Amino acid sequence: MTNTSNRFNNKVAIVTGGASGIGLAIVSRLLEEGAKVVAADLNQERLDEMSKELGDSFLGQKVNVTSEGDIEKLVSTTVDHFGGLHVAFNVAGASKPGAIMDLAEEDWDFTVDLCLKGVFLSMKHEARHMLKQGGGAIVNIASLNSHVPMYAGSAYTSAKAGVEMLTRNGALEMARANIRVNAILPGLVESPLTASLVENKEINEAYMERIPFRRAAQPEEMAGPALFLASEDAGYVSGASLLVDGAWNTSGYPDMSRFF
Repeated sequence: MTNTSNRFNNKVAIVTGGASGIGLAIVSRLLEEGAKVVAADLNQERLDEMSKELGDSFLGQKVNVTSEGDIEKLVSTTVDHFGGLHVAFNVAGASKPGAIMDLAEEDWDFTVDLCLKGVFLSMKHEARHMLKQGGGAIVNIASLNSHVPMYAGSAYTSAKAGVEMLTRNGALEMARANIRVNAILPGLVESPLTASLVENKEINEAYMERIPFRRAAQPEEMAGPALFLASEDAGYVSGASLLVDGAWNTSGYPDMSRFF
């Protein structure tokens, strides 16, 4: 369904992880609703393709969200190019799984740095500019795994739980600057990052046994809730964690140990 409400007319947005999956869906929805959007991602080739497809209201930037210098440059480039920064969506994330007793230190660092440190650095510099212009809204992508453990997922679940608490801490600290900070907690979403789970019949069946809706979500089903939290419709909402999981939180996580 196309939304033409133009809630984000004259607004400028940053979306990290904006070249695929949930990030791409958020970019597309923002453009539909009138925003100017800067997508940050490591996939330069895809960003270049998007620039050709999406026109003058879009700018792609190659960014490593674990680098503070890259994040500072992203925000300054956004402000220089489009004249401000009103809303930000911190989506970038990935995981290198492994059971705790087997997990390599570098795999822990990769996952936690990308999923948690990347959100911290993004919030820090997004909010610094929003403070100068009188306020804004930040939406972080956490996960159902902020609440529910996952076999071989200790780094990811810990990082995503950290994102949820970082969101709440940001809401507390930034309210006086008129900056709202919220999170959405997706369940299983069909995306390049989850392809190995969705396409493996046995693993997919294990998930479907636990998800009451009996299907994975599409990335577009995350974009709507994310944009709501960034919009004026959520003007008195901050520090919230919105589960978008097909009621999965009611039933618990499948036992994934047999797949490792």
